[in-house]
Amino acid sequence: MGEASAHDSLNARLNAYMDKKGLRSTGQRRTIADTFFNGPRHITIEELLSRARQADPRIGYATVYRTLKLFSESGIANEHNFGDGPTRYELADEGDDHHHDHLICLECRRIIEFHDEAIEELQAKLAARLGFEMASHKHEIYGVCDTCQKARAKKKR
Repeated sequence: MGEASAHDSLNARLNAYMDKKGLRSTGQRRTIADTFFNGPRHITIEELLSRARQADPRIGYATVYRTLKLFSESGIANEHNFGDGPTRYELADEGDDHHHDHLICLECRRIIEFHDEAIEELQAKLAARLGFEMASHKHEIYGVCDTCQKARAKKKR
């Protein structure tokens, strides 16, 4: 699915959720959504607020916070806490073809997305062997990235 059609699909999901909950689509929500859809993959509330204010300086922190919670509740965004303080948000994966996991560097906080079919198959086999019906999962690996390892090695010289 192309990026534009994925965004259309997520927007449709959001609109259906808002209709179901009796919420209206405001100009500020649309600005926040557009900014979120076109922003970096793992964005904090503060980063999204800063970007959204470029389009509409009247947008406040509470509006961004509530809108991101709405995105999360509606299934168009995933919340991540990578242990560095702020919660980060990313667009929800659209189907099995787009699922990914994360490597998180404990030194520079870089987040690397990856997909490994062998890991996915192993998880499914493990769940089946234990009689567990898997609905979803998060796989996060914490360590030190290659750049930080090289910098560390350089300092030791």
